[in-house]
Amino acid sequence: MKVVGFAGYSGAGKTTLIEQVIAALRARGLRVSVIKHAHHRFDIDRPGKDSFRHREAGAVEVLIASRHRLALMREFERETELSVHQLIARLDAGVDWVLVEGFRGSDLSKIEVWRAPTGHAVLYPHDEHVIAVATDDAARLPQPAGRPVLDLNRGAAVADWLIDQGERLAYAAPAQ
Repeated sequence: MKVVGFAGYSGAGKTTLIEQVIAALRARGLRVSVIKHAHHRFDIDRPGKDSFRHREAGAVEVLIASRHRLALMREFERETELSVHQLIARLDAGVDWVLVEGFRGSDLSKIEVWRAPTGHAVLYPHDEHVIAVATDDAARLPQPAGRPVLDLNRGAAVADWLIDQGERLAYAAPAQ
């Protein structure tokens, strides 16, 4: 499997770019998984549903399965922050690509997603793991990127670039 992160600040366009990259990779017959980091509490279940009621009753894990999908919800009994590598280890090892949204501070190879209007600083001058910058206005980068600059609005071209970088992005879990 190949793994790449998409890092940047809120509002830069990470999710939109990832959606386009997923579609482009799938169009090439590749299997894609995504890991999304959430900085806040979230819920994928709805009040009143059986699975929600089971969790509310105190179940530590609720697994819902049908012929079409499987969802596992696990309640942490105390706050737990899993590393991106721990999360990757829980995915289907048979996928071709894992796209990781967030985890800015991770040691994964990543594409920085940056838009000038957000007013956020760039990550690439201080992060050796940024292998490319995706932006909608390369001329407004505050300093030379020193790495490839990709068009944020051309997800298929970003997917092509990733495929060309495939060997470099082959995942090897860190030694424990």
